Amino acid sequence: MATAPTGKAPAAVFTGDVYMTPITVPTPPSRLFASLVRFTPGARTHWHSHAVGQTLYVTEGVGIVGTRDGGLIRIHPGDTVWSPAGEEHWHGATATNLLCHLAMLEWKEDGSDPTTWLEAVSEDDYRAANQQ
Repeated sequence: MATAPTGKAPAAVFTGDVYMTPITVPTPPSRLFASLVRFTPGARTHWHSHAVGQTLYVTEGVGIVGTRDGGLIRIHPGDTVWSPAGEEHWHGATATNLLCHLAMLEWKEDGSDPTTWLEAVSEDDYRAANQQ
């Protein structure tokens, strides 16, 4: 099954240069969506959550995952991170390293995108995350 080619992620929900290559799109009865996401240094998602959670698997580089409660995880190749359903979080490259990860999540039962996009991560919050 052919999927869409690599494309630049939308600036409306990402900061910096981010590229996505879809690996699989939901084909019923499966609801799995998987994409290879490449972040250039300093690039990141906006705050967001997923209706059914999300799994990230790091393939290359160094990144950060942040949660609303102030939690920060530095991620490296081979790391797997699970964001539970409804957890507001962001993820992306560090200021000095690229990051490449597989993003895996399930579409909602009605076939719609389970992601709720929120505001951008502030420059101050991103800078502080890089210092930890």
